[in-house]
Parts: sequence; C-alpha cells; structure tokens
Amino acid sequence: MFSGKLFFALQRTYFFYVFGGIFLMKKDTTAGTEKIAALFDSGTFVEIGAYRKRTDGSMTGAVCGYGAIGGKLAYAFAQDSDRQKGAFDRVQAEKIASLYDLARKNGAPVVGMFDSAGAYVTDGASAMSAYGSLLANVSRASGAIPQIAVITGVCAGLAATAAAMFDVVVTVKEASQWYVNAPFLVGKEVGSAEYVAEKGLSSITAANEADAIGTVRRLIDLLPANAEDGVAAENCADNVNRTVAVGDDMRANIQAVADAGSVLELGAGYADEMLTCLARFGGVPCGIVANNAAKDGGALTAEGAGKAAKFVNFSDSFGMPVITLTDSTGVAVSSAEEGTPLAKSLGKLAMAYSAAATAKITVVAGKAYGAAFTLMGSKALGADTVYALPAAEISPMAPESAVAFLWNDRIGEAASRAELVQKWKAECASPEAAACDGSIDDVIDPAELRQRICAAVYMLLVKNEGDPARRHCNLPL
Repeated sequence: MFSGKLFFALQRTYFFYVFGGIFLMKKDTTAGTEKIAALFDSGTFVEIGAYRKRTDGSMTGAVCGYGAIGGKLAYAFAQDSDRQKGAFDRVQAEKIASLYDLARKNGAPVVGMFDSAGAYVTDGASAMSAYGSLLANVSRASGAIPQIAVITGVCAGLAATAAAMFDVVVTVKEASQWYVNAPFLVGKEVGSAEYVAEKGLSSITAANEADAIGTVRRLIDLLPANAEDGVAAENCADNVNRTVAVGDDMRANIQAVADAGSVLELGAGYADEMLTCLARFGGVPCGIVANNAAKDGGALTAEGAGKAAKFVNFSDSFGMPVITLTDSTGVAVSSAEEGTPLAKSLGKLAMAYSAAATAKITVVAGKAYGAAFTLMGSKALGADTVYALPAAEISPMAPESAVAFLWNDRIGEAASRAELVQKWKAECASPEAAACDGSIDDVIDPAELRQRICAAVYMLLVKNEGDPARRHCNLPL
C-alpha cells in the first residue's frame, strides 16, 4: 500500500517547504499551537479541523495537523491547555480520528502531545465514547505506523491508557503527570517523569519541553515511515569499515560499533541489566538489544526479559534489523526473582525472537551461560547470523559451577580447581567449540565488529521469508 512512494514523498516534502505557509491562517497563539509548530520544520505545518467547535461555540482542546519533520511527512495532535484546559470531548476525538485516517492512508507516523485536565464530565456517555474512539484509532495504527507520545502536562485516566499504547513515550522532567488514578486517590506520589521511568512505563525522560521535541525529531529520523516500506540504507558519513575498541562497558561498545552520533537509548533507568537502543549501522536504522554485565552480570530478570521482548517485537513491526549483543551470566537466581513472572517473561523473549521475521544478527561479546545463550537471539531461535568474540564464554553453566558439578573428583595434586576452570573454558566453553557444532557462524576479531555487523545488515537488508516467487524451474539443455 505504501511502497514505491519515494518520488512522491520527495514531492510532498518540497510542497511543504515551498507552499506550506500559504495554508497557515493567522490564529491566536496558544500552548497547543506553539508546541505543534515547534515540532515541525519551519513553514511546513498545515492545521486540519481548525474551526471545529463544540455546540456551545467554544474551541475544542486539541490542535491537529501535518507537515515535515526532518523532511519526512508526519502527523501530530497537541492537546491545548489554553483551550478549556485541553478537556477531552467528542469533537476532539473526531479531529484526532480524521488525523489518524490520513496518517494510515499515507503511511506516516503520528505524534501525540498529551496535556489535558480530563474529559468534559458534563458530556456524560459522549465523553467516554470519545475516549473509546481514541483508543480504537491508536490500536488500529499500532504496528502499521510509528506512534510517539509526548506527555507535556497531565495525562490521566483513559488518556494515560491511550498514551501507554503508543510505541514510544517521552516524558518531561518536572512537567509530566502520567497516571490512571491521581495521587490524592491512591495516597502516594505517582505519575511523575521519574516515577514512570523507574516503572518502565516511559521510554525517554527529557530535561524540558524543547528537549522532548528534539527527541521526537530524532525518533522520526530513526524510525521507518511505516511497516510496509521498512528500512533502507541512507547516506552514511561514518566509515563502515572503521575499526573499534571493545571493552567491558556495553554502553560504550554500542556507541563504538554504531554510526557515530546515531544511538538513542530507550528505557534507560528501568531493568538496567538489559539495554535497548535505536541506532544506525551503515546508514540503516536498527534496534539493539544488549546485556549490561555491569548490572548483576547482565543476568536475565523478568523485567529485563520483558523489556527486551517488547523492543524486539517493536523493531520487527517496522522491519528494523535486530542487533543482539550477549554478555550474561544466565537467568537471575533469587527467591525474589522467582516471585516475579520470570518464566512467563522468558517465554515472551523466546517468542519475540522466534516470531520476528526481520533480520537478526547476534554477537556473543562476553559470557553466554545457560539460558542466556539460547534466549538472546540464538540461531536456534531464528538468528540469521551469529558471531562470537575470541574471549566469549559459551557454556550450559558457569565454568566454576560446571567444575564443581562434573570435575570435582579431579581436584587434587594433578590439577587445582582454578586450573580445571581454565580447562573447562578452553575446551568446553570456547567460541570455537560452539562454532564446531554450528551454534555460531564465526569467531571474529573485536576490532572488526562494526564492519562485520554492517556487512551482515547490508546482506540481510532485503531478507524475505521463503523462496522468491517463480513461474517454473529452468530446464537444463
């Protein structure tokens, strides 16, 4: 439905820049118009439904429209706290529904800027139906076009539910209030930007509103326009054959191997044992999932597995290759962790990887003990290419535990425990051993990690499940 539109996309971008200002009618400046104007490229925003009013003649509490963000078509609505405190009603819902219809038809992302005191309570059932319309439109667009929510003020009740359904949620420090039930009802402080980040509800916490808008513009640049068009290689100023230095700091490793300046982490501060980032490799937008060994050895927890599963599913929705960097001591072992939905979350991670049809490239960068090797994008779960660094350790259990379990009787005058641990690492946990049985494809030089990942991304860029269509076989003469 959306493919083959590059020429027309370029045309409409030019149209925005040349003629966009003609359609901007002079209206009173409000909080909503200021927010939405700052989001789009200068002179490109076109408002839709500008004169829609309530039956009492008052303006409805949202500004809707489209324009260019970084030269790419995008749609947005901004709840306007200067118009009836952004109160949600049927007219606002209808404006947003019209916006979504256009966005789905044209295959372009939607940005929702939430700032509302709630519904018009006096509207009765109509107000509740209005929320239902918003929820339905967000649901219909999910997985088809990217949706980015920005919480610039209060986002409560069913509006909070709608925002949670977006792909990425950006909050603003000391400004966002995002909750279902207000603090005075639940008896404690909830809903702040810090609170929702700690609970894993938000993706990014911006320092201020200008920072939030800048973050949204970066997201639009990194994300594909829609699920059908998927990703494409764009001009890359960074050398794809650049050598890198790989160390113990996984965040630093991600910055080193990705295109310079392209990394944007999502979910920082929640389940920090698992890292999820957007970045470019050779100009191609990709998703990165990585264990953070600096936090409890990168052990797999229910929260970390759920965070990774959601991100893999999101990346696959829009055809973004998934780069997995494994460095984990295995599943977290504690009574507290067993009290969480650990098995269910690990199952979600397995299902996310195995169901993803996008390109999947995995690198075992450090430890990969037990379930961590299997669950973190292994070939058994459908990875297209799996590499390992020479220092990687791939073992059903930690070498120390394996020696205690299997070789304890060998400890004595002939060999010490430390020597047997080293023997296990060399013979039973080496990447070469995993390569011999086909569990990994190659053991690569750490300095070549960037170029090998970029090469794999390019090779898999037009990956398609199944064989190409054909009329018949070509008979030999």
